[in-house]
Amino acid sequence: MNRLYLGIFLFLPLFLASQNDYLESRERMIADGIKSRGVKDKATLRALLEVPRHLFVPQEIRSQAYRDGPLPIGFGQTISQPYIVAFMTEAIRPESNFKVLEIGTGSGYQAAILSRIVDSVYTIEIIDELHLRSNKQLKELGYNNVLTKSADGYYGWEDKGPFDAIVVTAAAEFVPPPLIAQLKEGGRMIIPVGTPFATQQLLMVTKKGGKTKSRNLMFVRFVPFTRKSE
Repeated sequence: MNRLYLGIFLFLPLFLASQNDYLESRERMIADGIKSRGVKDKATLRALLEVPRHLFVPQEIRSQAYRDGPLPIGFGQTISQPYIVAFMTEAIRPESNFKVLEIGTGSGYQAAILSRIVDSVYTIEIIDELHLRSNKQLKELGYNNVLTKSADGYYGWEDKGPFDAIVVTAAAEFVPPPLIAQLKEGGRMIIPVGTPFATQQLLMVTKKGGKTKSRNLMFVRFVPFTRKSE
């Protein structure tokens, strides 16, 4: 047998076993850390099962990818814990025709989850290195309905708005007015608001009649909302 084909023949069972292990890990993650805590939206749960979270974390910590906690991804940033990703996704009530804006691409995982549910995702990352890395990963994995850019997320993405929903994955001291302006009538924005490096409120901001209302969904702890001036 040709050595190349022999190598493929020997490697394939190991590769398939590894992928099955990751699938089982995702199933356990969903059952133990997400469904058991009240997340019920079928589209959200399906997306969490489909998206390979381990490919969005650094190679050296992939063994921890499916535990229910945040993980470092470099540059002082983290990939949010799976439960928070699921909770925020379900909270915006995503539909298949939605156009969603995400502020804080980070690893690209939240954008990938959203992309499995909605029509299009526009995601902004202020750290150039993370933007390049996540953009490359999203493209390589075939998430073609995600468009990324490196910019100050405070200003949103005006020429692509308005958006059916906005997901902010960094803690701001207040809700940025440009994001409110880019939220559609009837739209929903989920955003952590509060003091950096402390406990914040995860707010649901809704827009009706040109006015907004907000309510606290839970207390959380996110990395700070970084600005270009900082």
